[in-house]
Amino acid sequence: MLVLSASDVRRAAPMPAAIDAVAGAFAQLSRGQANVPLRVPIGQAGHDSHTFFMPALLAESGALGLKVVSVFPHNQARHGLPSIHALVVLIDAATGQPIAAMDGTYLTALRTGAASGAATRALARPDSRVLAMFGAGAQAPCQVQAVCAARPIERVLIVNRSRERAERLIGDLRALGLAAECAVATTARAALAEADVVCCATSAATPLFDDADVRPGTHINGVGAFTPALAEVPPATIARAYVAVDQRAAAWAEAGDLIQARDAGALDASRVVELGEVIAGAAPGRADDAQITFFKSVGNAVQDMAVGQLALAEARRLGLGAEVALG
Repeated sequence: MLVLSASDVRRAAPMPAAIDAVAGAFAQLSRGQANVPLRVPIGQAGHDSHTFFMPALLAESGALGLKVVSVFPHNQARHGLPSIHALVVLIDAATGQPIAAMDGTYLTALRTGAASGAATRALARPDSRVLAMFGAGAQAPCQVQAVCAARPIERVLIVNRSRERAERLIGDLRALGLAAECAVATTARAALAEADVVCCATSAATPLFDDADVRPGTHINGVGAFTPALAEVPPATIARAYVAVDQRAAAWAEAGDLIQARDAGALDASRVVELGEVIAGAAPGRADDAQITFFKSVGNAVQDMAVGQLALAEARRLGLGAEVALG
């Protein structure tokens, strides 16, 4: 079995390739070529935490495995540790033999960013130039990288409660070689006044901005609200948007933005499409330059399997990782 560190995964799975892998996985999912049980969550009230067990099989590409991911929001304050830890295990779909184990913490951020990249590529206006990034946590760098890979972004505006963390994110993005100009936005309204694309990657319990501030033609990626109690995007925005999700069943079980909008009478569930349907041509993309589009993702194990498979193949080609004998 090949064991890959976070640095191995980073080298083996560059963002553009990860976007292609995730887009292909979503298309398989929507065509019925994937077996993805709803993830199993285990919560710990004392830690305000969730640990998710996420298996999946992509039948067409033969990617089989499991991700275990833990979200402990108080880790930094209490233990000086990241809030998210994860492990991805890949299994040979022909023999059942474990073939790889890899750091899933960076891979989670990568595949979550890649999903936003795939959605931006499928739904955002081709001439999009300004990105508003809500949140400056672990998910933010890959969100920015993915949108910049999908559209010719020239300016990134960071919206975050802590200016210090926003400035740290800008430093990280510069270290990663991001070419776009980056700045801390003074307010959410100021960022939305310029934004063509919006990414939301927070644990907000209430919407991050006012619907009235969203310009016509904006594309929004929402990846942070992963329980029914959380929401990043106003119901009024969802009511007037073309809505795509990673998977309907998972979205209606976990996506607080959509559940709350539906329960408020702002969203008809029948008009929600899957991103894979858009990618595969089974559902339309953007109707015109004035339409607001919204991609809501709660995360799906097909993303992990697709990017894990990509990382494994490239790691073998590059000679990365360490072989471990289990028997």
